[in-house]
Formats: sequence, structure tokens, C-alpha cells
Amino acid sequence: MQTLNPSSHSDTCVYLLQSAIKSRDPFIGRCIHARLIKHGLCLGVFLTNNLLNFYAKTGSFSDAQRLFDEMPLKTTFSWNTILSGYAKGGNLYSARLLFDEIPQLDSVSWTTMIVGYNHLGLFDSAIHTFLRMVSSGISPTQFTFTNVLASCAATQALDIGKKLHSFVVKLGLSGVVPVANSLLNMYAKCGDSVMAKVVFDRMRLKDKSTWNTMISMHMQFGRLDHALALFDQMTDPDIVSWNSIITGYCHLGYDLKALETFALMLKSSSLKSDKFTLGSVLSACANLESLKLGKQIHAHIVRANVDIAGPVGNALISMYTKSGAVEIARRIVELTGTSSLNVIAFTSLLDGYVKIGDINPAREIFDSLKFRDVVAWTAMIVGYAQNDLISDALALFRSMIREGPKPNDYTLAAVLSIFSSLASLDHGKQLHAVAIRLDKVSSISVGNALITMYSRSGSIKDARKVFRRISSYRDTSTWTSMILALAQHGLGNEAIELFEKMLQINLKPDHITYVSVLSACTHVGLVEEGKSYFNLMKNVHNIEPTSSHYACMIDLFGRAGLLEEAYDFIRNMPIEPDVVAWGSLLSSCRVHKNVDLAKVAAEKLLLIDPNNSGAYSALANTLSSCGKWEDAAKVRKSMRDRAVKKEQGFSWVQIQNKVHIFGVEDALHPQRDAIYCMISKIWKEIKKMGFIPDTNSVLHDLEQEVKEQILSHHSEKLAIAFALINTPDHTTLRIMKNLRVCNDCHSAIKYISMLVEREIIVRDATRFHHFKDGSCSCQDYW
Repeated sequence: MQTLNPSSHSDTCVYLLQSAIKSRDPFIGRCIHARLIKHGLCLGVFLTNNLLNFYAKTGSFSDAQRLFDEMPLKTTFSWNTILSGYAKGGNLYSARLLFDEIPQLDSVSWTTMIVGYNHLGLFDSAIHTFLRMVSSGISPTQFTFTNVLASCAATQALDIGKKLHSFVVKLGLSGVVPVANSLLNMYAKCGDSVMAKVVFDRMRLKDKSTWNTMISMHMQFGRLDHALALFDQMTDPDIVSWNSIITGYCHLGYDLKALETFALMLKSSSLKSDKFTLGSVLSACANLESLKLGKQIHAHIVRANVDIAGPVGNALISMYTKSGAVEIARRIVELTGTSSLNVIAFTSLLDGYVKIGDINPAREIFDSLKFRDVVAWTAMIVGYAQNDLISDALALFRSMIREGPKPNDYTLAAVLSIFSSLASLDHGKQLHAVAIRLDKVSSISVGNALITMYSRSGSIKDARKVFRRISSYRDTSTWTSMILALAQHGLGNEAIELFEKMLQINLKPDHITYVSVLSACTHVGLVEEGKSYFNLMKNVHNIEPTSSHYACMIDLFGRAGLLEEAYDFIRNMPIEPDVVAWGSLLSSCRVHKNVDLAKVAAEKLLLIDPNNSGAYSALANTLSSCGKWEDAAKVRKSMRDRAVKKEQGFSWVQIQNKVHIFGVEDALHPQRDAIYCMISKIWKEIKKMGFIPDTNSVLHDLEQEVKEQILSHHSEKLAIAFALINTPDHTTLRIMKNLRVCNDCHSAIKYISMLVEREIIVRDATRFHHFKDGSCSCQDYW
């Protein structure tokens, strides 16, 4: 450097600059530039371009920009050097502006833009730029093709990819291994395995990437034999080859085979596991819920001195959580910190805490996360909901609206599900407004959740509106949600009409759709139609009936009074009858007062679930309704002796965003006196109108007057009285109940709706009842 004479050694300067680029040594290049300036020499374009290239490639892009601005004469190379710096730095805006200024674009200019778009995930822009490049008459290079084919693979643009393939052949580049590999990858990612094999077979030269792409593709399509045959042909498989086999096994559900392959890799090669290998084998252990195997993999990680911060740590956390060792997972979080904790690991940890019923540690981790994306927020909200911590879930959602990321479709659907369970129409409407503001109402998941929320909150009219508005986005689940909503509201014929329309547009129903349509038949007593749809499901749509379908059929026969047919159906079922099947039959026996069959159903039910309070209650009530008081007393005594607690009936109503809950003979409500005064007044008035209390609904041997008093104080009647006191005249009342509404309440509410001139919507354990002007939507069939 000391003896260098810049005026006579321009080539030496260029050589030294190129050496500095290779060694990434910024000092030499700066020294050369300084000596050139010190001697006051005018730099030639060739030397200046090399200085420009040096600054750009050694991380001094600002110096490169300054030098470029000072250049009196610029070549295409000069422009491309700065263009590449912008593109590689992710500054596509400046790159586009500079690109438009380049006097003479060449293949490097165009390819630089394509590479920049590709690296930023703007694949459509990359493809569009390539098409402009070809239109301008510039011939693509092999590097151009590898990048634009990668964009086609990412967007699964198979049609464009095929045209590129023809172009590659025309230019004679199909024998170039990187280009051929890019073609192979494009066809594999686009799902065209036939053309991928054609490209593979025609390649005279193949590298490891070629083989690995084919192995990965075969694994992706579940062709294990093809993938293994190619793997066996490889003379020296690398870690990517092994990972393709191991990951493929995991994705196909062969977790043990994945672990066996991992063991074989450790035994038969000197290759070291990378983060992808360890992630896959830990995932296999998690799927198997094998804590022992997971600990062995963890031991291997410790022996190999693998850094567990990042992907490996996340995989360990997921494995330990899914294997039931939540506290070990928590210790790993404490060891690695939460900065690298990803959403999958956090969600797994959250699920683990939900399972053990202690969600507070999960919230602590959530609060400590530096980056909480929408998935993390949604997972935490759902975690609260699964633990029945509804107020916490809603509080967190409100925080998300204020300070977090915008809720996505799944967040809104999850919160709407909470409101569905609460039957909170006001909150649901507010969230509907949020979905409209966020432009999410066209989402299938949000639309379906809105239908369910409105339906379960008693507003079938609003559910219909949502269904109509998302008509262009409907899928099977949308139609199913609406069919089920209509069925639950007693609109069985309308539900069946909708199902028939679904068949007419060739939208295939799934097993849940059939549960919905069979339920619709059940609620309106359409026995023959139900039998027809059951056969259609099996014989036309090839859906194997599940316990839910069988339970619907048993309920269909039972409600219609066809108890022997229901019993025969149970005995001929190809699967073992479960609690729901026998429970449906027992419930029907109670309604139709068939003591003998009720005893059989109760006995079978209690064999499966000895502590089922519903079985004891239903049998005792059946005996009581037939006047067999002593037998009923014995059943109730047996229930007490076995410490089986009867499920208590509750009704609730929401007034001004507050839920008020009532039990039978409720004496705890602050407005108790006003409520009982109101119900006493109503009771007298509806009796004047012709209402006759159904004292048979009191299944105890008591005086008639006492029975009447008990009936008048049923939880749904108290809830209605409270709602009448606290709501404006002529507004709709919405009452929710956890058990089936009794005959007396059903009859009384019809009279009350006529007395107060209001619609009263009652949701019981099985369906909705819309009471208006003295009649019910169920037409007294429930």
C-alpha cells in the first residue's frame, strides 16, 4: 500500500478491491480510496465501479450511494450496483424509483428487481416484473429463472410455471442443474407430481437438492415407498435428505417411524441433527405423548450442546406440555426467556395449564411476551373461555381491541362462541358491529359464528339475515349452522327445505349436517322423513353413522311415542349404545309414561354411568307420573344412598348487560318481594283466562294447594316475572333454562304471553320455544 502508485497501477487497485470484497475487509478498500483522493487523481469509470461495488458489498451502502451521486459518468453496472443494494436492503420503494431512472436496463437490472420482490414475499410482483422483462426483449438468465420459478412455486401459479418451462427449453437451459431443480420444486409445490417426475427423469446431472425435492414431494403426497426408494438410491444423503424422511413420517402420522429413522441416522452417519431434525422428532414425541422418549431426545440435545433458544426450545416446550410435564416446560421458558417463545409453544403451554385447571401461570407468560401476535391473544382468550373464566376472556378481548393487534376471524369467532354460550344478544350485536368495522363479516368462520350466536340468543330472524348476507361465501358448515338453528327453534319444515336446497346446488352435507337435519325431523315429529334422510346419509353420501346420528333416530322414534321401535333400533345398532342413546329412550319413556321400558333404559344407562343423576331422576319421575309413589321413593332413596346429586334447575335472564339467575323458590334476589308479588298477580290473572295448573308436573305426593304454589315458583316463571318488572312494555323477553321446560310452565307461559302482550322466548336444554299470542312455535311437540 505504501509503494502503490495509483496512476500506473489501476489494475492493482481493482485486484486489491476485489480481494477486500472476498475477505469482507473494509479497511483495505477505504485505504485505496483515501490514497486515490490524496493524490488528487481522477478515477476512471472501471475503477470507480469497483469502489462502488466494494462499498455496497462490505456493508457501507451509504458510502456507495455518496460515491454514486458524485460519479460524472455512470454505466449500467453503476446503476445495478445501487439497485442491488436497495433491493437486498428491502427498500423496494427506492429500488423501483431508481429502476425507472436507469437509462439502459439489462438482464441484471430486471433480475435484481425480481430477486428483491421474491425475497420480500411479493411473489406476484416478481412474476409480473418477469413478464415485463420478456416483453421488453431482454433475455432472462438462469438466475432470473430460478427466482421467478420460486415465486411460481410460492403462489402455486402452475399455468405460468408451465409457460416458463417451455421458455427454459427454448433457451436451452433445461440441462442447467439449478434451473432444472427450480422447475422440479415448482411442479412439486404446485402438486403436479407427474411433471415433476418428467423433469427428474430427464435430468442427466442431479445434485442432492434434486433428490431431496423428489423425496419431500413423495412424502407430501403420502407415497412412502417412492420416497424411501429414492432415499436408498442416494450414495451420501445429507441432513436435508434425512429431515425429509423424518418430517414426512411425522406429517403422515407415523411418529414411531420418524423416531426410528432418527435413531438410524445417528447410528449410520456422522451427520449432526439440525433444528429441523430436532423439531420433527420432538413433535413426534409430543404426538405420542411419550415423556420418556422426549426426555431421551432432550438428553441428546444437551450432549450435543445444541442451543435451545429458539426453535429447539419451542419444540421442547410443546413436547413437555403435551406429554403432561407442564412444570418442566415452564422451567425451559424461564431458562430461555420469553423473547424467543413462539405462538405454537405458547399455545401448547396454555393448553397444558388449561388441562390442569390453573391458567394464571399462562397469563404471566402471556404478559411477559415481547411480541404478542393475534394468535397469542386469541389462544389466551380461548384458554380463559375453556376454563369458564368468561369475564377474564372478555376483559382480555377488550384489552386487545384497545392496545393489541386487530382481531382476526378466529378471534371474533371465539368471542362470538362465548356470547353464544351466555346467550348474550346485546354483547353479540356489539361484536357484530366490530366485525363490520374490521370488514370480517364476509369471513366464513365469523359468519357461521354469528349465525350460531344469534340463534342461541333467541333471534332466529337475525340468524337468517346473516345467512342471506354471506350467501356468496357459504360452505357446508354455513348451511349446517343455519339448518341446526332452524331445527332448534322448532322450524323443522324450513330446516328441511334448506337442506333440500343444499342438495340441489350439489353441496355435499357432512356428518354434522345430518345430525342437524335429523334433529329438525325430531323436533317436529317427521318420522318418515327422518328415516329417509338416515338412509340417504348411509347409502348415497356414504357417511358412517355415529353415536350422535343414532341418538337422533332414537329421539325421533321416542318423541313420536314409538317406544318399541326406538328400543328395537337400539338393540340393532352396530355400535354399543352410549349414555345419550339410553338417555333419549328414558326421557321418552317418562313423557309417554312407559314404566317397564323406563326401568330397562335406566338400568342400562346406570351400568355405563353409575352416578348419572338424570337416570335416577327420569326413572323416579316416570314412576311418580304413573302414581307409583313408593317405587319412586325407593329410587330417590337409592340416589341419596349413593350420594348422587340431582342437577338443579336454573333459569336466567340478561337485563342491561347483567345476568340474573333464578332457582326454584328462589329467595336470594334483591327484588324478591316484587318478583313474588308479580308472579302471584300473573298466576291469578292467567287462571281467570282459563289456565289450569298441571299438578301432575309436581312429582311428589303432596296436597294440591302446595303443588300449585311449587309450580308457580318454578325458576322460569320467576325469571319472567323479574323481566316484566325491569323491561319496557311490548319488548321481547329472552329466558334461558338448563333443563327441559315442564308441561305446566309451557302451558302457563302461553297464557302469560297473551296476558302481557309480549313475545317470550325460552331456551331450554333441547330447543327454543317462541311464545306469542297464547301459542308456542313448537306446537306443543317437545
